[in-house]
Amino acid sequence: MLLKADLLARIKAGEVDTVFRRWKRSTVKAGGTLMTSAGLLAIDSIEPITLADVTLPDVKRAGFASLDEFHRWLDTMKDGDLCIIRLHYAGEDPRIALRNQRDLSPAELAQANAALDKLDGKSPWTRQALRLIATHPGRLAEDLAGEMAMEKAPFKSKVTKLKELGLTESLEVGYRLSPRGETVLAAK
Repeated sequence: MLLKADLLARIKAGEVDTVFRRWKRSTVKAGGTLMTSAGLLAIDSIEPITLADVTLPDVKRAGFASLDEFHRWLDTMKDGDLCIIRLHYAGEDPRIALRNQRDLSPAELAQANAALDKLDGKSPWTRQALRLIATHPGRLAEDLAGEMAMEKAPFKSKVTKLKELGLTESLEVGYRLSPRGETVLAAK
């Protein structure tokens, strides 16, 4: 579920606790979480709702000033079942603390390397990607993918897995190694 930066800021500030979506298939689950650029969101509930059942208090909780404004926004959405999602800000991105760890114990280094080995499977790619990102911080993902003879989308998906381990950070354009990533790469 993609949320715009201004909406994320309002959710983080506690001004908005509701979003609406039209879905053919939900991308989040009640009781789950959603990692965003503003931090972690907790998904409290997801309920199908008919347009006739949407109330002014509902749309105000979603940050709309009026039902008319909500309807104009809804007209821009794709077809699908209308859902009302209740959520709240659950805290900072836990990967931030992880990626800022520079001093790793031998056990933490071994754990990070085991995780990389597991990601590699039968086709090693993790260390090559880390070296490329270290050598070319801020370089376009498409360019880095080309260096690894990959398409952009699969490459970005792989880098997301490195990010989950706290080894990379996304930039406005491209990526860079985190302090943790620098330590793990230097120790190999």
